[in-house]
Amino acid sequence: MNDTADLHTLSGAYALHALAEAERAAFDRHLAQCQPCRTEIAGFAATLARLGLAAATAPPPGMEDRAMAALPRIRQLPPRTVADRLLPQRVRSRPGRTAARLALAACLALTAVFGGLAVHQHDQAQRAESRTTQLRTELAEFGALLTAPDVRSATVPTGDGSGSGTAVWSRQRDRAAFLATDLPPLPAGRAWELWLDNGGAPRPAGLLHTSDGTLLLPGGLDGARALALSQEPATGSPQPTTDPVLLLPLT
Repeated sequence: MNDTADLHTLSGAYALHALAEAERAAFDRHLAQCQPCRTEIAGFAATLARLGLAAATAPPPGMEDRAMAALPRIRQLPPRTVADRLLPQRVRSRPGRTAARLALAACLALTAVFGGLAVHQHDQAQRAESRTTQLRTELAEFGALLTAPDVRSATVPTGDGSGSGTAVWSRQRDRAAFLATDLPPLPAGRAWELWLDNGGAPRPAGLLHTSDGTLLLPGGLDGARALALSQEPATGSPQPTTDPVLLLPLT
């Protein structure tokens, strides 16, 4: 793996830590002298970080405060002694039975504190599980894209220079992804829509509702030579209604 042309194709696998030790060492040496590969690695790493962070789930509001407020009212069990472990249950002292009742009371108190959250957390858990499954699928697909032998990436700034967009694509996998960074704020009721351009005939390729985010394009490239981004209605548009703020060549 000493050929420079071959090393250029390993940037996606390197970002995923999917290289063998010898290949990784060779790519490390190459990376020190190759600015385009360093740029690609930074883009891949940022995209993977965004995909990972999307799986995070926040606890219900006030859950920590309710738990902390209940602690002073809950008696803890005293430490068990050797005698406690050796004596049969029927000859243990009354304090031992009292401790057991206190433990039961503590359990009931905790049940009361958290019982009101049960249904809410169940619904949240179901939504989180569904989202996690979706993210795992996206991560697997994105991993397959990054490790494609012909993976390429391109980054261009917006017209006003405030943000940028990065395209990652593979002709062999027939897949592409887009990473938005610091795009202009969206007005209410608007979204960023991606377009795949087949020589002057743009077709919808997905929606972003934030100024920072990652989107794995749902369809194939189908020979598209460019990826454009324009501001459209939040529900999307069959054709662009505004001028593109980004135009990324897929060559």
